[in-house]
Amino acid sequence: MKAKDANRLNVLRSLLAEVTNAAKTSSPVKSDMQLLSLLRKRAAASKAAASEFQDAGRADLKEKEEAQMSVLDGYIGGVQVVGEDEIKRVVRERIRQLQGDGIKLDLGNVVKVLLGPGGDFDGKPVERGYVAKEVKNALAPS
Repeated sequence: MKAKDANRLNVLRSLLAEVTNAAKTSSPVKSDMQLLSLLRKRAAASKAAASEFQDAGRADLKEKEEAQMSVLDGYIGGVQVVGEDEIKRVVRERIRQLQGDGIKLDLGNVVKVLLGPGGDFDGKPVERGYVAKEVKNALAPS
């Protein structure tokens, strides 16, 4: 950090501390998606803090939190994940295939087929929550 970017340095130090603390728990950060989730959680916390500082009239602290959010957003935007359109397409195709095979269609079975070993999204950087949401939408009666 020869550029003396104190804000970026503070963000990286706090992220490193969170990853280190998570390593000591029962659910350490082992994948890029877990790290992305941690980054998003930190960005959401900074956003909430900035709005609270705004309400409290603390513009200096609000600016500090917004600067941290911009650093975090830069890291979040650099992570490549499977796109929403691709997820929707694969979910619909898999549901059609499962219907043809006569397998019971419920949220758990379809998500297990998609995300489980050998599934369409096995090992790919995909947000599990979004996949589950798309499966639920696709299975909902029209």
